[in-house]
Amino acid sequence: MRLIVTRPAAQAAEWVAELSRLGVDAIALPLIGIFPPRERAPVSAAWGTLAAQRLVMFVSPNAVEQFFALRPAGARWPPDTLAGSPGPGTSRVLRSLGVPDACIVEPRADAAQFDSESLWERLRERDWSGAAVLIVRGESGRDWLAERLREAGARVGFVTAYERAAPVLGAAQHERLRESLAAPAAHTWMFSSSESIDHLLALAPGADWRAARALATHPRIAERARVAGFGAVHECRPALDAVVACLQSFETPHRQYP
Repeated sequence: MRLIVTRPAAQAAEWVAELSRLGVDAIALPLIGIFPPRERAPVSAAWGTLAAQRLVMFVSPNAVEQFFALRPAGARWPPDTLAGSPGPGTSRVLRSLGVPDACIVEPRADAAQFDSESLWERLRERDWSGAAVLIVRGESGRDWLAERLREAGARVGFVTAYERAAPVLGAAQHERLRESLAAPAAHTWMFSSSESIDHLLALAPGADWRAARALATHPRIAERARVAGFGAVHECRPALDAVVACLQSFETPHRQYP
């Protein structure tokens, strides 16, 4: 059974490296393209407001990477500004780019899901009356957390740090797609967004997914995979140990990873 990691290119490469280290047959087939925003000035301007923000919420590792890619020379993360993260992947990128651990707010390690709802459980006990909050995201996204913060009295703004689009596949990636379509039962697709499923359906119109297996990192994504026609859909948290455990649960009993 080969696992196909569909995250954006940089994150897919990291996942494949870690999974391969554990003996998992994993390949990358990015199904979301990440691009700089058309308008970069708002991101640069947002850096000048960080010290006035109580919280800067990053919706994904891509949001962090693209926001920091447009950091003005000499800019540093303010010590009194919180950096909100929906999960360990985003937190890892924040730390790698110099945000102190003490500034990062993220879901509990044992949270059932890594998402806005789990992050809100860590934020809701704070006083948000009159607090300025900035949400760093793509050109669109869920407003659920923004609504909760506004209800708690915060002043919430948004900045577009990146844009998503359908991926541009190279020759090797097209070949991987053809191989997966030719042997659907031998492949498991790991989806971290519903958008990646939509892009896959556009790349392979009319494909029969009933013999294919999907591994979804959130219930909403799992439901989209079921609607798309995947014959078996498994849900698991977007954490390495959870993914490996899920793979172990449906592979042959004698197959064990370190």
